[in-house]
Amino acid sequence: MKLSENFTLEELTYSKTAEDKKISNIPKVEHIKNLQLLCDHILQPIRNAFQTSVKISSGYRSPELCLVVGSTIKSQHTEGKAADFEINGIPNLQLANWIYKNLDFDQLILEFWDPKEDNSGWVHCSYNGDQNRKQYLKAIRIDGKTVYSTMEIE
Repeated sequence: MKLSENFTLEELTYSKTAEDKKISNIPKVEHIKNLQLLCDHILQPIRNAFQTSVKISSGYRSPELCLVVGSTIKSQHTEGKAADFEINGIPNLQLANWIYKNLDFDQLILEFWDPKEDNSGWVHCSYNGDQNRKQYLKAIRIDGKTVYSTMEIE
């Protein structure tokens, strides 16, 4: 099922972990609607602006899958409102800063990016309609725990 011109439901629900562990990762109708909004307002505009494919590493995740991958059942991924992604050849910091400057989003997280490695980590972005917070964070690991801090845009 196509969610937008360049994104499908299959790519936004696929999980190797779910497949390997035989976890159901089938979204409900309301989650699919949220994924369509995410595509319309975040992913497709990114695809159009950069004129290249956007590699989705995680989109919708069932609550059970979230727990297995070390997330929480309160994650926006469980509602179909968030995706983790990268664009080959575009530094993740550059991609995240472009999103911050050009799109209306709820939460934007530059996850596990290392300034010494342009393509380290990934970008997490969520869309929550008229409740978008435009929150820009970075996530790093300290002593095995994920720590979030506000990103400063240059």
